[in-house]
Amino acid sequence: MAETAVLRQRTHEAPSAPPDKGGVLAGLLRTARPRQWVKNVLVVAAPAAAGELFSRHALLQLALVFVLFTACAAAVYLVNDARDAEADRAHPTKRHRPVAAGQVPVPLAYAVGGCLGLLAPAAAAWLCSPAVAALLTAYLAMQLAYCVSLKHVLVVDLAVVTTGFLMRAMIGGLALGIPLSRWFLITTGFGALFMVAAKRYSEAVQMAGKAGATRALLTEYTTGYLRFVWQLAAGAAVLGYCLWAMEEGGVPHTSVLPWRQLSMVAFILAILRYAVFADRGTAGEPEDVVLRDRALALIGLVWVAMYGLAVANW
Repeated sequence: MAETAVLRQRTHEAPSAPPDKGGVLAGLLRTARPRQWVKNVLVVAAPAAAGELFSRHALLQLALVFVLFTACAAAVYLVNDARDAEADRAHPTKRHRPVAAGQVPVPLAYAVGGCLGLLAPAAAAWLCSPAVAALLTAYLAMQLAYCVSLKHVLVVDLAVVTTGFLMRAMIGGLALGIPLSRWFLITTGFGALFMVAAKRYSEAVQMAGKAGATRALLTEYTTGYLRFVWQLAAGAAVLGYCLWAMEEGGVPHTSVLPWRQLSMVAFILAILRYAVFADRGTAGEPEDVVLRDRALALIGLVWVAMYGLAVANW
């Protein structure tokens, strides 16, 4: 009986062992969250909106800015995982992160994160512009403050994560000297808040009643409040986009069709489609929702086509 009990205990504990997924370099790469790099594609948002995306200079600058922003984000992930290593070991999923599992030593995670955090803004000042370097520095300062304390402050945590998305969308315009319109900032900001609040809402719904398996701050939010935030943000994003689409700026369109106005339909459908997953509590990973839902992907492609035609005035 004793041997059976020991065998059962070992079988029960087996899943907690961290999976072997390579050495230290592989662990550092995993800690940098390659799946999250898709968020940094937002650096093309402002140049695309201004119709200045396809020149050789623009593509080179945007590729550079993408790499630099990815380096900054990786620095934040490394420092965050090093700081939270002890807490992550008690989490059912996060315990498999390389730093928490011991694959990447905590001092090494701090060192690599610190190097990336110093080199990226310096490279931006040298290869891009002081404005890009300043924005990257502000992003790093804000995200590190988030890791240390701001993620424990109600509402502020939502604002910080949303601002991170907004900075991604702004940096491409700063790199190319493109003025950022008020409608671009309003729509992008509230669109980001919509996705962030929907993610928090989904986490709260899925992890309800599971001790130790959720963000500590989620216990202080109610699902009703988070639902209110993502609904408010969705409405504001739609309003901002529609006001942009209806405003001709005093110059009537000369294109075949009024693509700006027509793109409102695709934009609203995309918001409504994403809200289905938010309402179900399955919008925990925005990139998975966008990439896996064929209907949403199709609507997105239609919107991109209409938006492109509007910018090109075709």
